Amino acid sequence: MKTAGLLLATSCIVSTAAVAATAAPRATTATGVVTGMREATGVKSFKGIPYAAAPVGKLRWAAPQAATKWKGVRKADHFAARCMQLPLFSDMVFRSDGVSEDCLYLNVWTPAKSAKEKLPVLVYFYGGGFAAGDGSEPRYDGASMAAKGVVTLTINYRLNIFGFLAHPELTTESPNRASGNYGLMDQAAALQWVRKNIAAFGGDPSRVTIAGESAGSFSVSAQMINPQAKGLIAGAIGESGSLLGLMGLAPLSHAEKIGADFTQAAGAPTLAELRAMPAQLLLETTKKPGTWFSAIQDGYVIPRPPVDMYAAGEQAKIPLLAGWNSEEGSYKQILGDAAPNDANFSAALEKMYGDQAATAKQVYRGDVVQSATELASDRFIGYSTWKWIDSHARTSGKPVFRYYYTRPRPGQSGATHSAEIEYALGNLASNKVYEWTQDDRDLSAQMQNYFANFIKTGAPNGYALPEWPQVRLEGGTLLMRLGTPSKVIVAADDEHMRFHETQVRK
Repeated sequence: MKTAGLLLATSCIVSTAAVAATAAPRATTATGVVTGMREATGVKSFKGIPYAAAPVGKLRWAAPQAATKWKGVRKADHFAARCMQLPLFSDMVFRSDGVSEDCLYLNVWTPAKSAKEKLPVLVYFYGGGFAAGDGSEPRYDGASMAAKGVVTLTINYRLNIFGFLAHPELTTESPNRASGNYGLMDQAAALQWVRKNIAAFGGDPSRVTIAGESAGSFSVSAQMINPQAKGLIAGAIGESGSLLGLMGLAPLSHAEKIGADFTQAAGAPTLAELRAMPAQLLLETTKKPGTWFSAIQDGYVIPRPPVDMYAAGEQAKIPLLAGWNSEEGSYKQILGDAAPNDANFSAALEKMYGDQAATAKQVYRGDVVQSATELASDRFIGYSTWKWIDSHARTSGKPVFRYYYTRPRPGQSGATHSAEIEYALGNLASNKVYEWTQDDRDLSAQMQNYFANFIKTGAPNGYALPEWPQVRLEGGTLLMRLGTPSKVIVAADDEHMRFHETQVRK
């Protein structure tokens, strides 16, 4: 009888453990209980959690408001809708539940077995020119990074006219006397949600690294100076781009005029008419060539010119890892349809730089295709990323690590804009377009380990990885060339950047 009782008790314990292992994972947030899913890797995922109220009706073009609490258990087992956007970029693949103004949701992947683990956290902002993108894109999937011991999130934020319209009536209505930058406010609201709730998923709210590519990288540089995100960030990763660019940001007054002129032409000059316009119809008005709404210097989210704020050391004092790719632009962006020869390159420089053309030619000397490619890349992304890295290294007192990514995707000639994303986040298998090789998989494993180490410790270095030195301000900048193979090099573009420093307009 004793043996039978012992067997029965053991059976109950095993049965209970089996049920627990297969039950939907659960977490209790400030707004309610959510259940997620178990990924094949054992990582737990929670998709489509609201971090703010739906920005519709009177909340269209308002600061994000607190999400509504719910009773019972909310299923978080699928991606919510992506924010309003046009189909702009062919490389974007979405798993989201359609398109909607009701889009302020986030997704969490966690390896934590309990809420007590206090694991490091990564919050990733998607790219897309502040006009497109979504946290459901497979290249940003967080399961692979979570398997490295990092609680990983992607978040949705408002885009295009919905996220970045400035307008005199909106400024008057705002208690902060500012308008525009609603998408950046969304990101900060998501970070505030993380501070309040991430412990429920096994994350440490004091160890949050933010990262992003392209507009996502611009966003990282913005949140580092956004008062709404103060104290919420422990580290930053920027892939291609920052707000510290050649042209500077439009001031609020200029952005208000653009917004007022645009909405007048769209047939909805007043704020009431704008808010009454159906979302899809409003989106259609942005199809006009040359229409682009983006981050501005509004005096609130971005209090002053970013280059001045970083120079004064007013940004978050945190470790930074940032860089860009070897072919962010194309030589055709400089030469157009003209043949890539010395005469045509000289003519293009004359048109672009006038009496500075000879200096530009000296700085961008050598093979015309290579020189024009480097110039296009620097004008588009390279200079702004360099300026961010250089300024932060000078004024933050924290470690800064720079990279230069050179590995083309299979079948491509160069490391184009956004080519590194799947490598860095361990998501090569999610992109079926390319026939990845073992060299690709090896580089991806290396990059992901560098990123994971940085998120965990504030430095990318670790076991069996080539040592990645910090940026030094004297004696030549050391950086990691990420490619096949990866190795430390001295930056070869100092002349380029010094030239562009003379071209900057605030």
